[in-house]
Amino acid sequence: MPRSMLDLRRFLLSIHPYDSLPDADLQRVLTQFIRVPMAQGDVIYTFGEPCEGLYIILDGEVEITTESGEIVSHLGSRNSFGERGLMRDGTTGTNARALNDGELLLLPADDFHAMIAANAGAHRFFTRGRTRNDADATRPTTLTETRVDQLMAADPVTCTADDTITTVAKLMRDHRISCLPVMAGTRLAGIVTLHDINNRVVAEGLDTGLPVSRIMTANPETLPPSAIGSDVLHMMMERRFGHVPIVDQCRLVGIVTQTNLTRFQATNSASLVHDVVRATTADNMAGVTARIPQLLVQLVGAGNRHETVTRLITDIADAITRRLLALAEERLGPPPVPYLWLACGSQGRQEQTGISDQDNCLMLDDSVTDADMPYFADLAKFVSDGLDKAGYFYCPGDMMATNPRWCQPLRVWRSYFRRWIDTPNTEAQMLASVMFDLRPIGGTRSLFEDLHRETLEQAARNSIFVAHMVSNSLKHTPPLGLLRGFATLRSGEHKNHIDMKMNGVIPIVDLGRIYALRGQLDSVNTRARIASAHGAGQISQSGGHDLLDAYDLIAQARLDHQATLIRAGAKPDNFMSPNVLSEFERSHLRDAFVVVRTMQSAVTQGLGIIG
Repeated sequence: MPRSMLDLRRFLLSIHPYDSLPDADLQRVLTQFIRVPMAQGDVIYTFGEPCEGLYIILDGEVEITTESGEIVSHLGSRNSFGERGLMRDGTTGTNARALNDGELLLLPADDFHAMIAANAGAHRFFTRGRTRNDADATRPTTLTETRVDQLMAADPVTCTADDTITTVAKLMRDHRISCLPVMAGTRLAGIVTLHDINNRVVAEGLDTGLPVSRIMTANPETLPPSAIGSDVLHMMMERRFGHVPIVDQCRLVGIVTQTNLTRFQATNSASLVHDVVRATTADNMAGVTARIPQLLVQLVGAGNRHETVTRLITDIADAITRRLLALAEERLGPPPVPYLWLACGSQGRQEQTGISDQDNCLMLDDSVTDADMPYFADLAKFVSDGLDKAGYFYCPGDMMATNPRWCQPLRVWRSYFRRWIDTPNTEAQMLASVMFDLRPIGGTRSLFEDLHRETLEQAARNSIFVAHMVSNSLKHTPPLGLLRGFATLRSGEHKNHIDMKMNGVIPIVDLGRIYALRGQLDSVNTRARIASAHGAGQISQSGGHDLLDAYDLIAQARLDHQATLIRAGAKPDNFMSPNVLSEFERSHLRDAFVVVRTMQSAVTQGLGIIG
């Protein structure tokens, strides 16, 4: 056991980040550490207490457990603990107990904070990629991180449907603008552009004294001010227009044009969407999706956050799906009744990475007849076959619209969800876990709106169903070993690797879904679900911050791993060896998994979980 100051110095120099501290800072920290003896069974701290400081184990072992007593890990010499509470709200987030006699080093809380404030390396180590950090503050804003209300021209010049074409043309000239929203009272009735005047008036010799309603585009597509810049760009690319009105609760608040986007061009993802819209075959689309791995590398390399990368990659899958639906209708003719194509799984959550299968279904209007069903069977086959050719391979579990079970009238879907909620057996839990991540892609969206709201209300009222869903979610556990290591896969092709999907992000996806059910939250995206639950008070302030930080770190590590494989000329996968990580990265990744385990334990409290 180290005794002298020299021994303590050597001891600290064997641990990161103390080995990177300038000599003067290390010497100061040495004098601030307090030596604390511990005896077997001693409680070092309990959940929710004020944090005394950062602990480092000189000798002996310490057991860390969650608030409910679940063992998280056994720590030995050179391991530290207590920093998560210090970096959070100053209270402990776990329990700590001595497993045998030994000795600890305690760096008091004030001295700990002074150390990380004075040393950038220590700050980076202990902040470990938290949701908001200095890098985020200085990194240039991109289109994918910019809300539409920051891009739009607010309070745009407008005209009325009765204004003459001449009047409108003069307004555009005088204000040097290329379009005018056309209003009917306070309602947006249409939009007219210079292109309309050139093509529909000048080229056709139309009387310019006619009302502008003769040439306007009626009921134009709009976006809310909460949309992001890439939503505008992708809409422009896919729908082939250059002006998007911004409407907030039926009120026109602004307009975004291609000129507004010039300095924010997200050229990579937008160019792929552009090529998808012009594709005429699934083989053409396969050429587009073949560029997705390189797009992932570029986006990750540019420092984009994981949720931005996966959102942009999912946008491409959405565009391909809609293009295939359009091509199917061209081949088969117009649909006999309204329908809605929905995605679930990672596409539904807008969380696709470099590898993905397809999970989808069809909801049909209740007026559908047996004679109509062959049309939708053909449509489903055309789209699913096209997705497979484009690289979104068939779902191994046959969760696709080509399965008649998942191509049904709305009344049947209502009965599905009602039965799953009322009788939550094993199959029902599995299906509900998939189908609660549904997101409309193409077709008549109103078919889903009432069903979505009703289902959330029914699920939230049924505590037994929620308890079963929680129990089912706990089958996916973070890869934590007791001895400060990782529980890697024990056999097979990926032996000694971590499955960063099933044991990394999926436990957090499951938590997000539980929060959405409990709180009747509309969000499908995992990070949005956690943030909404946090904002609604479902999760404590500290727990919400910790879980968002943990999700960001784990999801980013997964994307970094895939980008590394692609750069090396290999196919991306989800299996990462801990050996490729530095001690710094291993430490923080494991701490993130500890947070997930802790939040899994917290979500079970008071439920009487069914095993």
